[in-house]
Amino acid sequence: QVQLVESGGGLVQPGGSLRLSCAVSGIILGVVPVGWYRQAPGKERELVATMSSSSRTSYADSVNGRFTISRDNAKNTVYLQLNSLKAEDTAIYYCNVRQRYWGQGTHVTVSS
Repeated sequence: QVQLVESGGGLVQPGGSLRLSCAVSGIILGVVPVGWYRQAPGKERELVATMSSSSRTSYADSVNGRFTISRDNAKNTVYLQLNSLKAEDTAIYYCNVRQRYWGQGTHVTVSS
């Protein structure tokens, strides 16, 4: 059935970059909305970025201009490019499809 698997997280220094991937099976990405959320320790899960089925994007104010959501429909994969990372970006990042399906998350730690 529908399954999402995130990857690409890790430990990076402030100012560094990462590219997160979310491999999706069981649903066609090109016709559904997708998104990325994150959850820091002790905090609620928060929206990071979304992309509608028509490719309209939106971003949280805290990441706008630094992160970019994209998708490769041929590979059925969602991406999140994280640039100019800050310590406050440290969290578990989750991809989401159709506001219903979730992956297990990938850890991003920004620290010197």
